Amino acid sequence: MGTSVLSLRIDGELLERLRDHAAKRGMSVQDYVIRTLIRDDFDERFQSAVDETEKFYGVT
Repeated sequence: MGTSVLSLRIDGELLERLRDHAAKRGMSVQDYVIRTLIRDDFDERFQSAVDETEKFYGVT
């Protein structure tokens, strides 16, 4: 399997929150984000967030 680059543009406040969470675990922001994405329950949590967002904006 090869590798790819993912580039994100995020709000400064969100970046600070990510830095805080990562620092509490002694990790870089990049490592923290990757660790979060590979968690077993990420797919379920992501789908739940998408459903709630769609509900909020009246998409569904």
